[in-house]
Amino acid sequence: MSDTAPKPPRVLHYLDAVREEAGGVVRCVIDLCGVLAEQGCEVTLATLDAKDVPAHWREKSNAPRVVELPAERWTAELRQAAEQVDVLHLHTPWDRRNTGIAKTANSLAKPYIVSVHGMLDDWCMDHKGLKKRVYLWLAGRRMLEGAYRVHCTAEGEAQQAGKWYPRAQSAVLPLVVDMPNPDTLPGPQLATETFPALATDDAKLLFLSRLHPKKGVDLLLRAAKLLVDRGTSYQLFVAGPGEPAYVTQLESLAAELGIADFTHFIGMVQGDTKLSLYQACDLFVLPTHQENFGLVLPESLACGTPVVTTRGVDIWPEIEAAGSTITDNQPESLANELERLLADRAALAERGLQGRQYIQQWLDPTRVSEGYIDLYRQAVQNK
Repeated sequence: MSDTAPKPPRVLHYLDAVREEAGGVVRCVIDLCGVLAEQGCEVTLATLDAKDVPAHWREKSNAPRVVELPAERWTAELRQAAEQVDVLHLHTPWDRRNTGIAKTANSLAKPYIVSVHGMLDDWCMDHKGLKKRVYLWLAGRRMLEGAYRVHCTAEGEAQQAGKWYPRAQSAVLPLVVDMPNPDTLPGPQLATETFPALATDDAKLLFLSRLHPKKGVDLLLRAAKLLVDRGTSYQLFVAGPGEPAYVTQLESLAAELGIADFTHFIGMVQGDTKLSLYQACDLFVLPTHQENFGLVLPESLACGTPVVTTRGVDIWPEIEAAGSTITDNQPESLANELERLLADRAALAERGLQGRQYIQQWLDPTRVSEGYIDLYRQAVQNK
């Protein structure tokens, strides 16, 4: 940002808990706050649980300020923090504290923005839908419609979500993704040393995400069984945290299908080991039923690993434009695409390079963060 540019508004982000095992929302808030601060924004992250706030934030002068709110008087301290900023940015429609924070913002004449993170998508609203509709009727819709803008990450999300806040406007901006630098990627060796099953000539498939029924891991296992039946050799790595009972259910399914010997449940993988794991695999596969942005998708592409996913991802047109394969979330359709792609692993490497170049341009952090800064400025000017 140039020295002559107007100073960005001061912004406060609120997220109930900063715990990485909670999923992609935490990651996207951390990345957004970090990049905004690097672009000269005065950023405050308020939370009741700062467990996984990056340690280096405390060492850098241009890092977000973290306010860990005490549970017994979080309202008063949140108000004090809000008094010191120009605009508030709330995350998820279902955190009930957000309705109180919206009232605080209104009482201080501060505009606020709400990111819904795919939680108003049709698939999400069809699951436990009655409870969600009641909450929207009681308080959630008022909170959404009082926002300067409801933030969606793709046009597809805005089309689905907008019906739940008819008197509010959407703002569509992609997430800020703290993508790995291709020049400093660790290479596949670290992952191979950590997970010896990677040291094989077999094709290597990777699923990396929170293990949840909506992610379609069961579909991937059934597709993997079809690959075996068709004579395709592979090793499948399933990485990510999940409820123990559900993980056990998936492991039992792999055994029942006869693919346990080449299906590896490796738990949560982070840092350089995660990046190395992407690089060590031929394909990243996310056969999800619903995904808002799917941070793992651009992350995989940034590591040069091509992607197979479904139209359940709101950003699937952008992911397809990056050279990825979009398929139905059905075992046979998925198996057909995997078999076709794995038949030419050299071509996969070319797809990986194409995807990396596209993602670097589309999600350039400086360009994307400027979109958020402009949104904050507009909110302040129109309050």
